[in-house]
Amino acid sequence: MTYNNPSYFWLLLLLIPIAIWLILRVKHNDASLQISSVAPFSKTPKPKKIWLYYFPFTLIAMVFMIIALARPQRSDSYSSETTEGINIIMALDISGSMLATDLKPNRLDAAKNVATEFIISRPNDNIGLVVFAGESFTQCPITSNHAALINLFKSVEFGMIEDGTAIGLGLANAINRIKDSEAKSKVIILLTDGTNNRGDIAPITAAEIAQQFNIRVYTIGAGTRGIAKMPAYDVFGNMHYIDTEVDIDETTLQKIASMTGGKYFRATDTNSLKSIYQEIDKMEKTKLHTENYSRKTEKYLPFLMIAFGILLLEILVRITILKRLP
Repeated sequence: MTYNNPSYFWLLLLLIPIAIWLILRVKHNDASLQISSVAPFSKTPKPKKIWLYYFPFTLIAMVFMIIALARPQRSDSYSSETTEGINIIMALDISGSMLATDLKPNRLDAAKNVATEFIISRPNDNIGLVVFAGESFTQCPITSNHAALINLFKSVEFGMIEDGTAIGLGLANAINRIKDSEAKSKVIILLTDGTNNRGDIAPITAAEIAQQFNIRVYTIGAGTRGIAKMPAYDVFGNMHYIDTEVDIDETTLQKIASMTGGKYFRATDTNSLKSIYQEIDKMEKTKLHTENYSRKTEKYLPFLMIAFGILLLEILVRITILKRLP
């Protein structure tokens, strides 16, 4: 049972002072008769019908009227919902050049922060994380536990593996993690800021493998166009930043995306990186099937009839059993 206007139940509070008044009326409403002595009537029993005089007919009727005003309803509902999530692997470059500051605070932290927002926005998807530099490993296998995934994302940092940029190896590792999933839609989002210079697998070869498994690959080149401040180390191992020409193998990244049915993006700053993930989010929509049916039947009439019945009963009692003599 539900109520369409439950706020009317606040009117029940108004019945409290009415109830108090009725109780006080009972105490001060004894009949009076001017006679020399009441002693002859002291042992006279009170008639049983006297309780009808004090019975709170009106108060009870008002309770049922308020319930009727709240409009009780019975709901007959049916709901059928089917959710089909997308399996996504995020392949993230964590090489030394990802510490460049053209994306704020640097490319790596910007990529982590924006990717975290993307994960939060897709609660129905299974998502995993692969990182690569000179080598590649799986930081988090595909999971629906997004809280654990985000914590593992935050722990990613430069220096976890040997430096370099093994794009092909990173992509191949991501493919290996997603290729056997039962999801109809399989997606890899690969972010890098350089060119392939390490690993035994060429990026195009990895793209051909992704193509065979019907895996879409979205590639993102992270870095401004022209000069950026990138980390460099002196002979004592101290890191400092120097102006360096940004070199991203856009041709290869574009070809990977084209071969697999994905799309290539260039993120020249943090805002453009956010826009890229938003665009990917729009293109890769989770399949939802929802079927809802609801029918409500009004149930206030019985309560209203009871209220009028009580009021009618009170009138009948007053003009019959409790009829006053002139």
